[in-house]
Amino acid sequence: MIFRRYMKIFFLSAIFTMAFLVSGCLDDIDVEEPNQTHAQHFADTFSPDDTWLVYWYICGSNLETDGGAATKDIEEMLEAKLPANVKVLIQAGGSKEWRNAVIKSGATNLLLYSADGLQELVTAADSDMGDAETVASFLQFGKDNFEADHRVFVFWDHGGGSVFGLCQDERTGNILTLNEVRDAFAAVFDANTENPPFEVIGFDTCLMATYEMANNLYGFAHYMVASEEVEPGNGWQYTSWLKSLGENPAMSGARLGQVICDGYYAGCEDAWTEDTATLSVVDLTKIPNLRTAYENFGIEALRLSAQSPRKFFSQLGRSAKNSENYGGNTRESGYYDMVDIGDLANNARDLMPQTSATLIRAIDDAVIHKVQGPYRKKGSGLSGFYPYSGNDQMYAMYTRVNAAPDSQKYLYHHLLRGSIPDEAQGILASTGLQELPEPLGENLFSSSDLEDLKIQIDKKNNAFVQLTPEQLENIAYINCNLAYVDAENDIILYLGSDSNVKIDWKKGTVTDNFDATWPMLDGHPVYIEVKAVEDDYNLYSIPIKLNGVRVNLEAAYQYSTNSYKILGARGLSSNGMADRNLIKLKDGDEITTLHYGITITGEDSDFTEAEVVTFTVSKNTTLADEHIGAGEYLYCFEFVMPNNESATSQFINFTVDDDGSITTNELEE
Repeated sequence: MIFRRYMKIFFLSAIFTMAFLVSGCLDDIDVEEPNQTHAQHFADTFSPDDTWLVYWYICGSNLETDGGAATKDIEEMLEAKLPANVKVLIQAGGSKEWRNAVIKSGATNLLLYSADGLQELVTAADSDMGDAETVASFLQFGKDNFEADHRVFVFWDHGGGSVFGLCQDERTGNILTLNEVRDAFAAVFDANTENPPFEVIGFDTCLMATYEMANNLYGFAHYMVASEEVEPGNGWQYTSWLKSLGENPAMSGARLGQVICDGYYAGCEDAWTEDTATLSVVDLTKIPNLRTAYENFGIEALRLSAQSPRKFFSQLGRSAKNSENYGGNTRESGYYDMVDIGDLANNARDLMPQTSATLIRAIDDAVIHKVQGPYRKKGSGLSGFYPYSGNDQMYAMYTRVNAAPDSQKYLYHHLLRGSIPDEAQGILASTGLQELPEPLGENLFSSSDLEDLKIQIDKKNNAFVQLTPEQLENIAYINCNLAYVDAENDIILYLGSDSNVKIDWKKGTVTDNFDATWPMLDGHPVYIEVKAVEDDYNLYSIPIKLNGVRVNLEAAYQYSTNSYKILGARGLSSNGMADRNLIKLKDGDEITTLHYGITITGEDSDFTEAEVVTFTVSKNTTLADEHIGAGEYLYCFEFVMPNNESATSQFINFTVDDDGSITTNELEE
């Protein structure tokens, strides 16, 4: 019996306090071909003799200290031979240690790469790369010392989406917010919507292809290039796009963005990290129409929430849960609260029929090119804030983002705090709603009639619950939780949560889909959390130790083949910065499975984490649903509310026999 053996190992192992830690930042290429509407963007629009200056802002952070990632990209740059009219101005800092002999730690390093090779320009006093004044000083230096017909700016480091920002200086811990990014550009250049000072502003960082960032840069660049999802460690391919620019300085900014995207994806394919890769080119001249469409989307949502808050937010929550979202948004992988706004609008068409289609068209008009891996193919190319976490502090940080729509801020105030701010009165009056609804308080959603909801057993021996319409209005989505009971060793082992339940939202019936199998890594049971639920696949996060370091193993379950694919592992990070380093498993790696347990008779009230079994990775290592083993299992439904609070039903008992047959029994009182 598999789990009895593991329980003995678990019982004897050292148990650590459970902590939900925040994790970082072979298929055919899925590249969006430019449609006729966008085709004109990609033609050569400049003279071959035009001059280009690329500003490269490298905040090395732990990416350089730990693995020399910035040095590798600089080496890629050196492989591109540039003509006299294309130059790369580099500022490097923000790392405790540099893995090359040129850039010095504890200093501000300014370098120039040109037809004459790499030159050190200035080694000045150290500066904080997570400070807007440092960005502004770099911009001013480039403006004062280099004439250029076209300018490009590239941020390099970690990124954390609209809430957390980007470029975390490893020494100071400071991070650039979206407001600070705009302030830095505004301190040196005048915003010009007709002739912006930069042709392209790009982000070789995670999670920055957001509406809020695009709106933030309006007037300072013609195009933005960024990723919705966490970028893998290989990042942009600097040889390919700088070489292309050097060979054809007449190319438009749009064409340059396209080259960056395609080179990035090709690099991901070479590194086998393309599964969840994303990169978009956004035409920032389209921001006014997009801004209006997104504001109106929020206004329609706000009006509907004012009329029927619980019903509306539960339905919006289901739309958001089924939309492509980025960075993980689970307890194990951490929350970045970023959703693809096009996919959200598409899933909410029936809920918000007046504005969804217009928003989708506006996004499609603005996103002129994108590349997407096989497990991120639903994205429109632009994400936006959605409070998956239910965390009021993260929402408060979002309200301070100047480029975020007011209607979205008011909407999520209603969701998380139970009231619509007085400032929204004018917006709602424009929709015909003259008075704000009475505040319902922070307890907008109630778990009282969902907690310990009784599970019933139907004639087919299936466990189910029957929900009332009132209960359904408190629920955004439903998972199942499974635990193994080892009475002999006095342990309950929590195996994780999954979306594998049958839900009839119209009838309110929720039924188990348990088949006595569970994900096994080379035959070893693992703890899982579902990260994303899509039409044709699910994404999962599995906490493990890889060669002694705690990471989250990422895996996809493909419905068409009923099989898993191991995507790689990401380490843990802090301060909201996603871990870019996607680690591919290799022969000889050691994996230690991590599980969470609690004693049956003891007084402990929380699950604790323990290392259970260690084994060696081989070329045949697989994750697969296998027979879970004979024994006693506890099963319950978890009802997750739109504000991410949850309630669990009563438990039901599954007795699994050696042949895999299942007997369902109610637990004795």
